[in-house]
Amino acid sequence: MKEKRKILVTSALPYANGDIHLGHLLEYLQTDFWVRFQKMRGHECRYMCADDTHGSPVMISARNKGISPEELISFYHQRHIRDFKDFEIEFDNYYTTHSRENKELAEEIYLKMVENGHVVEKKIKQLYCERDGLFLPDRFVTGRCPSCGAGNQYGDSCDACSSTYSPSDLIDPCCALCGSKPVERESEHLFFRLNNFRDFLREWVRGHTSKEIANKLDEWLKEELRDWDISRDEPYFGFEIPGKKGKYFYVWVDAPIGYIASTKNWCQRNARDYREFWKNEDSELYHFIGKDIIYFHILFWPAMLKNAGYKTPDEVFVHGFLTINNEKMSKSKGTFIKARTYLNFLEPSYLRYYYASKMTPSIEDVDLNFEDFILRVNAELIGKITNLASRSVQMLRKIQPGIGRIDNDGYEQIRKVQEKAEKVASLYEGRYFSRVVTEVRKIAEEANKYIDEREPWKIAKEEPQKAIAVLGATINVFRLISIYLKPILPSYTQKVENLLKEEPYHWNSIDKILEDHELNEYQHLATRISMDSIRKILDEARGK
Repeated sequence: MKEKRKILVTSALPYANGDIHLGHLLEYLQTDFWVRFQKMRGHECRYMCADDTHGSPVMISARNKGISPEELISFYHQRHIRDFKDFEIEFDNYYTTHSRENKELAEEIYLKMVENGHVVEKKIKQLYCERDGLFLPDRFVTGRCPSCGAGNQYGDSCDACSSTYSPSDLIDPCCALCGSKPVERESEHLFFRLNNFRDFLREWVRGHTSKEIANKLDEWLKEELRDWDISRDEPYFGFEIPGKKGKYFYVWVDAPIGYIASTKNWCQRNARDYREFWKNEDSELYHFIGKDIIYFHILFWPAMLKNAGYKTPDEVFVHGFLTINNEKMSKSKGTFIKARTYLNFLEPSYLRYYYASKMTPSIEDVDLNFEDFILRVNAELIGKITNLASRSVQMLRKIQPGIGRIDNDGYEQIRKVQEKAEKVASLYEGRYFSRVVTEVRKIAEEANKYIDEREPWKIAKEEPQKAIAVLGATINVFRLISIYLKPILPSYTQKVENLLKEEPYHWNSIDKILEDHELNEYQHLATRISMDSIRKILDEARGK
């Protein structure tokens, strides 16, 4: 095993104007698998996250509900924490970007931009809604696409032809809030000179993200990079820019700084220094993000960090989107499913297992197919893996209260599984979670074959010691499977730890073999699921 590492891990910050849904969970679960694995290996691995709280959508949502933005973000903060906890996602700190720490850090990083000559002021024309009294962000303007003429398109890109443009390019633009026609107004904005970092970024992207993403970024980096508009006009929910009255940091400026702020908040509460992670090249920094926000995380963010003297990410891990039955999540079809809706009918372990069985390091989308979901859970997790424990523990306890001595044949079975430890570890490290599940499933298949061939239920009366040895070896193999699955199935493995009367497993628990070891009575670890539960989830998602 490597020497102890100091690792900081983040997921993209969920926006604070809605509930967590199954698409969100794709990211937080894979991050949780990876973090839990690192902790099992004995490394210091800290998982930081926060709610992304600023920007016009929060302000507008709060206004529509007749509450303050602060009340809105507090409401969703509590709901996010609850849903993450119930899905067994374990953050070291879950914070908010609307915090003192984030304000101080955003100002520090901005002032470094100014000090180093990377900020320029420019006059721009923007669409302004006179009825609502505010400048309209991209997503608050709709109209016909200037490229293909498709109607009801947002002010940044066309869903029909994928063209990108500015809101002022739309044909017949209107305010998405009230429907009135906006007017153009001139305003002075602050821009970050991103192109000043092009040489740095061209070198940096190689080795700090996947080859697939680096190739895409190379296409952008061949051309000069446009200045990035980092300011917004009042009214805007966010942090006012120092020395610029009425101007606020664009939400994408302070959102990633929230990673540092969450770390700083945790460090203050734990008598630590956040610079151990953010200004220390011996520490490791990893971001998990979706493929829709690579521009912000692999161009803007490293440039901001580099300029301010902070550590840049060791790697940005990018994943695809979630589809359900090979289609985009849809409210009308009942497939826009909130985390809480799922939890009202099914255990989190089942979705954790299924997502893991589909996850690789690639940016390919992951499909949640409900028939496949039921089949994998019932056939693999219940039929192959859990079945090992239910049949062997219950059979053994009819003979004696625990595991006895294991024979040479049993040792051989156990050692073959122990020898897979480093292979499984390398798969976790590389985020090949689907291959971890495949390895575990193969181990379970072999163990079921082992017990079926030796038929301990037939020999229990005539050769009890032989039956005890077979059952003990099977339980030991099941125990190793549970250790390998612990990052994916923490509560399931906790039940196994209780069943086998053991302390919480670490990775080196793999080296141990249980003999002359008492067991608790068997308690159900998992139960089969049916399409009836899925129908209930879909009905609730449709609002039935």
